[in-house]
Amino acid sequence: METVVKFTLQSIVGEIQKVLDTYPYTPYQQVFAIPDLRQELVDYVASQIPCLDSDFDKACGTKHKLPRNPLQAQLHLQSLINQGICSIMEQKSEWISRLFNDIQPNCEPSHWFG
Repeated sequence: METVVKFTLQSIVGEIQKVLDTYPYTPYQQVFAIPDLRQELVDYVASQIPCLDSDFDKACGTKHKLPRNPLQAQLHLQSLINQGICSIMEQKSEWISRLFNDIQPNCEPSHWFG
């Protein structure tokens, strides 16, 4: 008996959180706490998964099948998430750098000590 592995947007969002939890808080978790960037990551991953949340056999045919083994499918999804994180961080690196430089606390030396 073969197993068909189907991903839903909900399962992708949950797996993204699990993968992000393995990354350092700064800057990765901070960056993807921004709703627009989180959504961009979800969209990136979803676009890499053929026939997301559809009748797999009818819509996909045999050309774009995901691994049927649940563990292999999960590893494939995690790999896509890691690729998406790297891609978005690279594409948005200047913007991210400016954003975090603008919101960091004031790092000037205190004049209080003279």
